Amino acid sequence: MSLQIGIVGLPNAGKSTLFNALTESSKAGAENFPFCTIDPNVGKVPVRDERLDKIAETVKTQKTIYETVEFVDIAGLVEGASKGEGLGNQFLAHIRETDAICLVLRFFGDSNVTHVMGSHDPKRDKEILETELVLKDLETAEKALQKAKNDTKTGDKEKIAIAEAIEQVYQVLSDGKKANTVQFDDEKQEKAINQLFLITRKPFLYVANVAEDEVASFDIDQARKALDLNEKEGLIPISAKIESEIALLIGEERKEFLESIGLQKSGLERLIQESYKILGLISYFTAGEKEARAWAVEINSTAPQSAGKIHTDFEKGFIKADCVGWENFISANGWQGAREKGLVQSVGKDYIVQDGDILLFKFNV
Repeated sequence: MSLQIGIVGLPNAGKSTLFNALTESSKAGAENFPFCTIDPNVGKVPVRDERLDKIAETVKTQKTIYETVEFVDIAGLVEGASKGEGLGNQFLAHIRETDAICLVLRFFGDSNVTHVMGSHDPKRDKEILETELVLKDLETAEKALQKAKNDTKTGDKEKIAIAEAIEQVYQVLSDGKKANTVQFDDEKQEKAINQLFLITRKPFLYVANVAEDEVASFDIDQARKALDLNEKEGLIPISAKIESEIALLIGEERKEFLESIGLQKSGLERLIQESYKILGLISYFTAGEKEARAWAVEINSTAPQSAGKIHTDFEKGFIKADCVGWENFISANGWQGAREKGLVQSVGKDYIVQDGDILLFKFNV
């Protein structure tokens, strides 16, 4: 299943324009009035990776398959969404299904584009959005806490520990903080909290939707400080209008256009990279004549766990794997050359897969 990122913002923050640009589509309406997006739009985007392109060229593969990310464009939230204002509740439910939350904040000023709050103020908008998500989680946590406290009447130590964990999260939410600011060493407590499916338990990243002439010179450090972001929260400056133009270009034209505006990578590439970072993901590759493919796995995944990404039978019947770094693979011109130069190692069940590894699994059916 694809990594899924929910795009959230106030009405007219540029969410739908950004969604259309990222997914190179026109699925999402992008009109100049609130609640233009009604049903959530879902777009699947290939995670372009220059390493995989070079691997594919080396093995002269018939097919190149990138990992994918699904972006979900969720209707604009407003103050009171947690209580059902605007189109609130149904869309908050859609957010629960995503792996990460991307908050789009309007940094550009344009009198021709209506702002639901009357003026653009990124910090205020961030606080409104986060408050609505926190309030919705607080409602969920309160109900769970009542049930958990009733369960402790038996004196069961495990149930008492779970109730204590829920109460801790409830207090954090009551203070207006996101649920992802508290972690538990106890696996059962952590599991119990995760089963509440709290929205603010997910990783957050932020998109600063800036004017076209500001994207290359945008001061990220200053903006991070103004928004009061912590070190785990990524901020990516993107001009939705520029991304719309980039989406129409391919190959060298796209590269030349990016260079002309002072950028090395598109906003989509930077957003996906940041998404992988906050979710703790890396990529490994498989390479052969029929197919070269990228696979996303969590950091510190073992070789069998990574094999299971391809098929559960690969994990169950794992014996060993041939492993080589992608740069060595390319410099040696493929598997045969890498083996002749002693660059391929045989790894077992305890091997921790590294970003950029090329793996050939051997297993029992």
